[in-house]
Amino acid sequence: MTDVQAPSTDHGTAAAARRSPAVPHDSAVARDSSVDAIRVALLVVVFALHAMMVGVSVGPDGPVLENALEGQSWFAAVSWVVQIMPLFFIAGGFSSFLHWRSMRARGASGADYVRARIERLVRPAIVLVGVVAAALVALSLAGLAPELVATAGFRIGQPLWFLGVYLATSALVPVMVRAHERARVLTPIALLAGVVAVDLLRLSTGLEGLGFVNLLLVWLLVQQLGFHLADGTLDRCSPAALWSVAGGALALLATITLSGPYSADMYENLNPPNVCLVVLGVAQLALFQLARPRIRAWVERADASRLVSAVGERAMTVYLWHMPVLVGLAGVLLVAEARIGFALPEPMSAGWWASRPMWLAVAAVVVVGVTLVFARFERAPQGARPVMRRSSTAGSAAIDALCGVTGVAVVLVTGFGPVQAAIALALLTIALRGSANLGAAFAGATAAMRNQRRSRRNGIATASQAATAA
Repeated sequence: MTDVQAPSTDHGTAAAARRSPAVPHDSAVARDSSVDAIRVALLVVVFALHAMMVGVSVGPDGPVLENALEGQSWFAAVSWVVQIMPLFFIAGGFSSFLHWRSMRARGASGADYVRARIERLVRPAIVLVGVVAAALVALSLAGLAPELVATAGFRIGQPLWFLGVYLATSALVPVMVRAHERARVLTPIALLAGVVAVDLLRLSTGLEGLGFVNLLLVWLLVQQLGFHLADGTLDRCSPAALWSVAGGALALLATITLSGPYSADMYENLNPPNVCLVVLGVAQLALFQLARPRIRAWVERADASRLVSAVGERAMTVYLWHMPVLVGLAGVLLVAEARIGFALPEPMSAGWWASRPMWLAVAAVVVVGVTLVFARFERAPQGARPVMRRSSTAGSAAIDALCGVTGVAVVLVTGFGPVQAAIALALLTIALRGSANLGAAFAGATAAMRNQRRSRRNGIATASQAATAA
């Protein structure tokens, strides 16, 4: 979803890097045009799908903002094509694998990598939470119905699950790469066993909450598939073998959904995630490997590398802001209907379908504009003086990652209310600035206050002695 490389800087030797904790350990990583291109294509699919889900109408009880595709019988078949989150995590695993190994070769620690990933992912999220929370408060104060404000916040927050999970899986990349290097077959098998065990417990007990353990296990396993793509394992597979893997995975998926306990709708299988997404990921991985030569050739033939790079560098901004744009445009339609009688076709009607091309075009233009405004927050400002940081430890990096994931979870689960947003912003700020830095700053401030009090006491004592002597 996002360019997994932090900005490349030259730190010299590992020893020099250790002497300069202000700058993240990083290095240039060889790019793969097919992976970069497919990530951009997947982002376009996500935008288009979410745009098609927006259903705006006016019912007997007032304005309605709904998921237009929810409950449509035909969508289950379509979901096998448009459920592309497994391939997103595969592409992320590919890039993360190469990125971490490159950093490690230059002397960086796992904590350095985690800090670089947190800063890359959390910075744009802080801006989003602050702006959206302020906008929703303003709408409430302007008199918008509370249920509409709540619905808008819920819709905007829905895609944030990806950011929270991606933060968690990125933080575990050094550990999972080590596991891959030591047991590249046993590691995915162990993760698969965990995924299946959670599914069996959920299905046998009826406790849906158990399934959310797979928010970590499923996506770690799919990320691990990306490691196999990155280390060249799939390059050694013949096209016939890859077609067999893809066909077998899709056949298995059909079996467990059509005659098994799982839904045929791949979006229902997303909440909570289950083994179907792993099987779909295996099929997508094989098909992508087959298509990679053609994708590379297209990028070179169309001279699309610059466009792919431009979108890739702003991918997280596009992902985070496309839903606020869609909800905002839905609000504009409702205002237009109320003020000037603008006709809103019933979702799924012929008029609604006829209006979708214009809707997609307008939404795309606005998303581009918003991205140009907010993409500056995706990376630290160029030319800014590096913040001197204490050397990250595994413990402090883990705390920072946990704060980032929890901050996202707060608004994802409870919404963008003022209190919730303040808590989320505090946690995300701790993640961005680093718990080690904030702890050191707090300790320094406390010591300074003690010294001030000691100086005052000494000054008072000296003055008292002078007065007594006089």
